[in-house]
Amino acid sequence: MKKYLIAGLGNIGAEYVNTRHNIGFKVVDRLAQQEGESFETAKLGALAQVKVKGRILFLLKPNTYMNLSGKAIKYWMDKENIPKENLLVVTDDLNLPFGTIRMKAKGSDGGHNGLKNIQQLLNSAEYPRFRFGISDEFKKGQQVDYVLGEWSEEEKAKLSERLDVACEAIKSFALAGLNNTMNTFNGK
Repeated sequence: MKKYLIAGLGNIGAEYVNTRHNIGFKVVDRLAQQEGESFETAKLGALAQVKVKGRILFLLKPNTYMNLSGKAIKYWMDKENIPKENLLVVTDDLNLPFGTIRMKAKGSDGGHNGLKNIQQLLNSAEYPRFRFGISDEFKKGQQVDYVLGEWSEEEKAKLSERLDVACEAIKSFALAGLNNTMNTFNGK
């Protein structure tokens, strides 16, 4: 059975639950919920397993805080013998309009400290990533407050539908491969 590690990035703690920066946690939470699974405390994070048509998806929410996400990801990749091409890191992206999806096979960290740490620990920038747009609707100097802020009412109204689309894209990644998934979901 093919194994995949779907790592949703976020920060642990009640004060971060509904923040834009925690969209990675929200996405994997929704996928576990859709599949009737729940997260259990595991080494370096919370883990849920879902089976999708003969594939096992390990859903990971690292508890190392965003900037040290690579530690948990590397641990679970090694433990479950998951190759880099079967890793998908779900993170927020300021450069995309709200709810927009962009998947890539590799890339820079784009100034994202979680991605920077993953790249250092995997010794590579060549691993699939899933960027979920949170837009850049903030004033100069307000980026940290915006990213760590909660969703606007307008965003909240659309978030559920965008989370469902994100889950479909993750399943497609495991079933149809990255290239087909990018062609189907990027920009949507």
